[in-house]
Amino acid sequence: MAREALIERNTKETQIRLQLNIDGTGSSDIDTGIGFFDHMLDGFTRHGLYDLTLRVHGDLNVDDHHTIEDTGIVLGNAIREAVGDKKGIKRYGSCILPMDEALVLTAIDLSGRPYLVFDCDLLCAVDLSGRPYLGWDAEFSTEKIGDMATEMVKEFFYAVSYSAAMNLHIKVLSGGNSHHVAEAMFKSFAKALDAATQYDSRITDVLSTKGSL
Repeated sequence: MAREALIERNTKETQIRLQLNIDGTGSSDIDTGIGFFDHMLDGFTRHGLYDLTLRVHGDLNVDDHHTIEDTGIVLGNAIREAVGDKKGIKRYGSCILPMDEALVLTAIDLSGRPYLVFDCDLLCAVDLSGRPYLGWDAEFSTEKIGDMATEMVKEFFYAVSYSAAMNLHIKVLSGGNSHHVAEAMFKSFAKALDAATQYDSRITDVLSTKGSL
């Protein structure tokens, strides 16, 4: 049976309806009202081979914070529900994904214990020649990508990790262009999650010495 979840969340700030099939084909129908965010979620869906239908009506007259954070909460809840009791799955997944000059490592443990490590600080360095080498010394090189605040990328993954109860590490190994870095994050997250949710015939129960996750 397909592992699916349908989650609805309605508050004074956002109204969200999300349907996720983690055993899908990469089909998406997404409208959050934030063009670049839609683009990132479409990449997540396609590269993780999920099916995702998402409608979000948020208070974009304020800013994009509630819309993106609450979508992360709902997606995390959907992932947790769709995965179910986790019997027979690999539990761990990782991906190093290149996007032009950007290189992002994502690692996931569907442990039932939420934790996010979000590391994208590449420091500047100076060699003995006195000529500066320009590294990447901020989380993103721009404040916005299209109509999405770049600071919301971290908030999104934080919301996903905690509502899905997953241990999630995202590390930028090289970067420069904000669009490329963000896209590499979403795609590597998709592929790491796909790996973690795959079944392994050698695993007959839950992959844990505790007997449950």
